Amino acid sequence: MLPVTGAPSPVKARIYVVPGIITVFSIVVIWLSLQLELSPPMIVGKSMQPRVFPIFLMAINLGLVVLLTLQLHRSPPAKIPIEPYQTWGSMVLLVVFYGLTTSLDLFIAIAVVMFLMCFLWGEKRILVALTTALITPLLIFLLFDFVLMIRFPRGILLNWYYG
Repeated sequence: MLPVTGAPSPVKARIYVVPGIITVFSIVVIWLSLQLELSPPMIVGKSMQPRVFPIFLMAINLGLVVLLTLQLHRSPPAKIPIEPYQTWGSMVLLVVFYGLTTSLDLFIAIAVVMFLMCFLWGEKRILVALTTALITPLLIFLLFDFVLMIRFPRGILLNWYYG
């Protein structure tokens, strides 16, 4: 037997997964919001009930899902190419940044990751990468410590600086 012409193929149906997930999420939030009790008029006054805001946001969300579905139906997205190595390398460097921040110091982590990221994204000059990696954390520290008067979490360098 021949397949029905109007039936979507599994590949074409896959593009509707994200709108479907967003729709289910929005409906669940609306349902949960409707479970909230009404606030007494003495507390709310003439303003809206607390459950109105999430319902309003999810109604906007559902409207946007309808637009997204129409857009996907009219022009399906092209096949997405595999991300270049810089993207994957940046993800690895973010994990390295987290590890350095929690084990050593925030500013050491910023300097090391910025230095490595310069080379990852194609910078050939070591002096430019080194200058960027050293001056940026210094300026961040000066801005937050002296201008905004916000202290950073302690680490190797900050223990030495703060005493």
